[in-house]
Amino acid sequence: MRQKAMRRRDFTLGLGALALAGCATTQQARADDLLVFAYFTTGKGEADGLKLAVSEDGFAFRAMAGGRSLLVPEVGEKKLLRDPFLFHDGRRWHLLWTTAWEGVTIGHATSSDLIHWTGQKAIAVMADVAGTRNCWAPEAIFDSRTGRYEIFWSSTVTARFAETAGTSESAYNHRLWHSSTADFQTLSPAEPLYDPGFSVIDGTFAHGPDGGLYLIVKDETVAPPRKYLQVARAQSPTGPFGPLSPPFSPGWVEGPMTTRIGDALVCYYDVYKEGRWGAAMTRDMVHWEDVSARLTMPMGARHGSLLQVPRAVVEAIR
Repeated sequence: MRQKAMRRRDFTLGLGALALAGCATTQQARADDLLVFAYFTTGKGEADGLKLAVSEDGFAFRAMAGGRSLLVPEVGEKKLLRDPFLFHDGRRWHLLWTTAWEGVTIGHATSSDLIHWTGQKAIAVMADVAGTRNCWAPEAIFDSRTGRYEIFWSSTVTARFAETAGTSESAYNHRLWHSSTADFQTLSPAEPLYDPGFSVIDGTFAHGPDGGLYLIVKDETVAPPRKYLQVARAQSPTGPFGPLSPPFSPGWVEGPMTTRIGDALVCYYDVYKEGRWGAAMTRDMVHWEDVSARLTMPMGARHGSLLQVPRAVVEAIR
């Protein structure tokens, strides 16, 4: 197994009641910041682009800007926008996204206000890896040891990891891959990041209640069907990872994203076959409580990400 990992930081969110496990951001928290959910909608919504919702308590989310798109995708093999990952580098917001079901690129753009976006481009992260079929659900995290960002995503590469070939739909056989960058212009060669011994997608990092860093992943095995979430302790931005936990979600979910609420970590996930969202809460990264009944999400919202945003920025988005 190739094992790697990354660092996170806690933030205080809104009235001090909510703390966000921020992944890539280096922005300092403010007491009245709000939790923003970046998402997409399916069907034609994959080309509509970035949508945002906001929450005061981490459970009830309302759509912003009347539910309209704030960034329409113009790049990549199919010019789609799926799985948006929003983060802040201390100066501006960045967005990464899936540009196509099949291809070698991911999308990237920046903004100073979450309304106007510039520099939209397709980054060919897997162009030099022969046999690449897809680049799904990119995310990023800042590595304080190197001063660089680690971008990571899921890819199937034909003839790689042959021991699990054919275990996902359409002959997919995913692993997490990564590349490092200081400026999102020049990237290191793509390499495998995480191989748990099965087809894996939708990796995301969380800072647990114990202060440790954890990697949450989805087992994408379809026969026998798994499609659930598991978590492993991560020691550093490039590993190693500890053993995976038992599943803490039901099957047939995707798109995990996390936040800290009080002394607990909450992991939200897209229950995509049922057209709804679910969530699980933990205080020790071992025992999980289903808190799905507390969620109110925007209609049609799909796989996305969470980020703390200053209240003034949120209130300017109309």
